[in-house]
Amino acid sequence: MKNALGKLANTLKGDLFVDETLRTLYATDASAYRELPLAVAMPIDKEDIRLLIQFANEHNTSLIPRTAGTSLAGQVVGNGIVVDVSKHFNQVLEVNPEGNWVRLHPGVIRDDLNRHLKPFGMFYGPETSTANRAMVGGMVGNNSCGSNSVVYGSAREHLLEVTGFLSDGSEVTFGAVSQEGFTAKAAEDSLEGQIYREINSLLEPAEVREEIAKEFPKPSIPRRNTGYAVDLLAINQPFESTGEPFNFCKLIAGSEGTLMFITELKLNTLPLPPKNKALVCIHCNDINESLLANLVGLKYEPHASELIDDIILQCTKENIEQQKNRFFVQGDPGAILVVELAAENDEMLDQKCEAMIAELKKDGLGYHYPILKGGDIGKVWNLRKAGLGLLANIPGDAKAQPVIEDTAVDVQDLPAYIREFNETLAQYNLNCVHYAHAGSGELHLRPVLNMKTEEGHRMFRVVAEEISRLVKKYRGSLSGEHGDGRLRGEFIREQIGEKNYQLIRAVKKSWDPKGIFNPGKITDTAKMDEFLRYEPNQPDPEIKTYFNWDKSKGILRAAELCNGSGDCRKSEGSGGTMCPSFMATRNEKDTTRARANMLREVLTHSDKLNKFDSVQIKEVMDLCLSCKGCKSECPSNVDMARLKAEFEQQYYDANGMPLGKRMMGEYDLSMKMASLVPWAYNAVFKNALTGKLGKALMGVHEDRSMPLMPKRTMSAWFKKNRSKLKSQQSDKKLYLFFDEFTNYLDAEIGITAIQLLDELGFNVMQLDHDQSGRALISKGMVRKAKKVANKNVNILHGKISSETPFVGIEPSTILTLRDEYPDLCDVELKQKATEVADACLTIEEFLSREFRRGNIDASRFTTESKQLKVHGHCHQKALSSVITLKDTLSIPANFEVEVIQSGCCGMAGSFGYEKEHYETSMKVGELVLFPAVRTATEETIISAPGTSCRHQIKDGTGKVALHPVEVLYQALNR
Repeated sequence: MKNALGKLANTLKGDLFVDETLRTLYATDASAYRELPLAVAMPIDKEDIRLLIQFANEHNTSLIPRTAGTSLAGQVVGNGIVVDVSKHFNQVLEVNPEGNWVRLHPGVIRDDLNRHLKPFGMFYGPETSTANRAMVGGMVGNNSCGSNSVVYGSAREHLLEVTGFLSDGSEVTFGAVSQEGFTAKAAEDSLEGQIYREINSLLEPAEVREEIAKEFPKPSIPRRNTGYAVDLLAINQPFESTGEPFNFCKLIAGSEGTLMFITELKLNTLPLPPKNKALVCIHCNDINESLLANLVGLKYEPHASELIDDIILQCTKENIEQQKNRFFVQGDPGAILVVELAAENDEMLDQKCEAMIAELKKDGLGYHYPILKGGDIGKVWNLRKAGLGLLANIPGDAKAQPVIEDTAVDVQDLPAYIREFNETLAQYNLNCVHYAHAGSGELHLRPVLNMKTEEGHRMFRVVAEEISRLVKKYRGSLSGEHGDGRLRGEFIREQIGEKNYQLIRAVKKSWDPKGIFNPGKITDTAKMDEFLRYEPNQPDPEIKTYFNWDKSKGILRAAELCNGSGDCRKSEGSGGTMCPSFMATRNEKDTTRARANMLREVLTHSDKLNKFDSVQIKEVMDLCLSCKGCKSECPSNVDMARLKAEFEQQYYDANGMPLGKRMMGEYDLSMKMASLVPWAYNAVFKNALTGKLGKALMGVHEDRSMPLMPKRTMSAWFKKNRSKLKSQQSDKKLYLFFDEFTNYLDAEIGITAIQLLDELGFNVMQLDHDQSGRALISKGMVRKAKKVANKNVNILHGKISSETPFVGIEPSTILTLRDEYPDLCDVELKQKATEVADACLTIEEFLSREFRRGNIDASRFTTESKQLKVHGHCHQKALSSVITLKDTLSIPANFEVEVIQSGCCGMAGSFGYEKEHYETSMKVGELVLFPAVRTATEETIISAPGTSCRHQIKDGTGKVALHPVEVLYQALNR
């Protein structure tokens, strides 16, 4: 097989990977399963896919189609060749506004599709909680729905045509056919013709259709994905003369890649939804009350009715991003039901909201009913969508498991079903999380189990068996939108009866006689408790670390926080920072998820004394920019920047550290020496020949410009000029951080900051502190950074406070003290470090705070109108807020400030200097930031607080970006 795979790799235009790293990364998805694939293919075109099908037939292996890998039932986990179409099959091919349809590749992200359709006044309705990274091919494969399915239904209802390959390699297109067309298709001498003949013979007998109607889930349940959708084919032509025209798309939707390999989709589109919308966030005492409130809400024709339980609400308190989105939550409700209503105008909308609230109050349901509109709507839905990822934040090894998370019943049966459901779990002393689609009769229900124990594995099966019986009692669907996969396939026989189970097995056989398309999903699956990600009694190694990982109960569990939900796979169009390397490369290997998966694998199974001595971890960590985006945007709070720093220190302990990286890490020392002879440093890098040699020595890319040193440091200027400052006696005091970047390279900006603060009446003071340690941490020199942190904590503690804060000009340095020090310093200094962290502010936080307090007068600044575009530093976005940045620059009355919706600039400290990372760095910049800066008018002021960001903007666009303190100082009326 190895030789055959080698020949295949040489034949394909795309990539074929057989190395252990890629196979390991594709061994999991967002489910509880793990199985190493034979290989990973990334086809470029249809011919590549045809060759893969031919190879699978000739070598008795299988193909597993994959897009974003966010499936929850193990659909894309298996031992065949995983075929990832997300990288190359990702184009919108045709939009037809007159016909209300769009034709596209399966690897188009759902939210990206709707951004593409918006100018045409159209959108694609189904919206999963993963819509900012879930791809349409996967949505069709699983027949996904989403929160708005009460209005827009599932992917199946919007699938018009499918183009792709059958298991013999023949290319086909399936769509609606008349009865005459059906007959003609069945007469063809081809696999396609055979499929039409077979479905006709299978469904033509009336007793077969009667058995389907008797055993399949209730037709009143809009979300039902149990087995193949033969129940829908059976009520269409030619089997029912009054039915809709026959269309195999109904069967293909929800077939999980087991019947054909899809290459193109034709989807129905809808007019843009009404703009007049509101959310009524009904605070309830418990789950049962919220479900009764749901039945009231459904009378008012909502666009969504979604449940958030108390467990998820508690998890939002610990997530940086979701803390901002829970502003509407009052107290600690047992559950919140979020009902979205729409109307033609605001008056009608308000009447609708008030009428619903009045009925709820009359029925004694709920106790607080905030109505939210405008931009607040998106914040609430973002909080709801974060539910899956947030559940990973439950401390310890017991987690909310995806085992019975997708059951659906008739919405009128939902309160009774959930009561019985919880009574069943109570028999086993299990707690359960409840969230999601109350309006459609489906809640995502996750029991809390420890899958690292034998008891956890036993209960994984017990719970599945118990709830399968309960679902059958209510004639519900074991899967509402997540699909059967390998998780629920074992129970389909029980759900639809033996005769119907043999029927869908026959369907699979007729389409895929050799079983090359995603075998072991839906039919003939392995046992649901085989090939699980966690093994009972698996190793739980004690790992000595430099950072303190007690909060997550060890570094291994910090990596295990990642549950595979794939939030790190969103595109730049969705906004946010995470994950810049993936946005630039579109490679799974360059996601936060991949890095967490590899850490989990190696730290669990490595038999080395130093478990971090791993080339595999090094490989997946290589393009991590340490942007901190994942710390806030990942619902599971995976802090990959810190994990990378810990890994690199331990890897260097085993393998030594390259000179160039050491020089970058020892930035403070290098600049301190250079500052003694700045003219010599500048002469080296101004000269083409010596500059090239200097860059080569440091490992810097030849096309990257090098910053030049000022004639004096910021600290030297301050010592010389402090006595001339006019506000030395002011009671408004602060300690300014003379950080290593501002002090040595951006001294003029530091001097400007001092002058600005002095003009505004603040007494600027200096402490004899050390460097921040930011460069040390980012290059993996954590041992030395720890000493720096200890020293600074002892110097700063007791001197700085919330009223006399430590204020930083460079975001990355001051936020290092706030974010890293409490878990970096010696454990006996942790409390002091926490108190120090609480007294550290970026200069934008400080200025905006003082403006709100009335300590800064806007009249001190010009009233001239100016346009500004500002790019926030990654760490500022993750650990602080760009709101304070915008507020600071808006102090002058007529400054109009636009925050560029960019993620990371791509420089990321020294990352963008390094020759091996320069290309990726510039690709990241080109995603959003560079185009936004280039299109700004000449009069527009470009501002960025980060020194790396300003450097990247200059190298990428030729434009000079100003630090906010420079902008404000120039705007002063003096």
